[in-house]
Amino acid sequence: MTAEWVSLFSGGKDSSWALYRALEEGLNVTRLLTVHPSDDSYMYHVPATDLAALAAESTGIELVEVHPGDLEATDAADSGAQGDAELEPLEAALSELQTEFDLAGVTAGAIESEFQTDRIQAMCDRLGIDLFAPLWQEDPRELGDAMLAAGFEITIIQVAAHGLDESWLGRTLDADALDELETLNERYGVHILGEGGEFETLVTDGPHMDRPIELEYETEWEGTHGRLRITDASLG
Repeated sequence: MTAEWVSLFSGGKDSSWALYRALEEGLNVTRLLTVHPSDDSYMYHVPATDLAALAAESTGIELVEVHPGDLEATDAADSGAQGDAELEPLEAALSELQTEFDLAGVTAGAIESEFQTDRIQAMCDRLGIDLFAPLWQEDPRELGDAMLAAGFEITIIQVAAHGLDESWLGRTLDADALDELETLNERYGVHILGEGGEFETLVTDGPHMDRPIELEYETEWEGTHGRLRITDASLG
């Protein structure tokens, strides 16, 4: 029997692209795994992870959910130690999955963050599994264009960076948005794909999904940052 892969999955564009590329490469992805921090995190995507269940239903892949509670990232004095500690519930969940099936590896959506990637790679080494990270060290604009060309529909659900105002909330990440983000990158250093937390996304449709996610929401803005408050979400 073919060894199985787990896709580390938040529902955002980067983890969704890693999943899509894994499926394109013929990897046998049989689980999605979502970590749901109750507050801030150094290692995990936080906004709207509750919608990962809808995304998983649309992909037809079983979802494993990990609820570590408050990771206490806000009060962390040592970022390295915090990152290591945050990885523990994920590693425990993967270790448990290894008792159920032959785990080949995990997919991850990091682009430039050595903080995250080094820790995930070290975790994979400890577990004796592989890491598939197809976004790693790729050009952000080329990645964004590839996502759009593949048919990804990407909604911006949170912003927190100079140059990103309330008008970005709920906006579709399309070619025009990427053009503007390139300008903001040159002017303010905003990462074109938001990897530094400048903005967060939700993939509402894509070639790996059978049905789109339809959202109803309100915007919440607090001076320099804001987010969508999802009031209803369903599969179309």
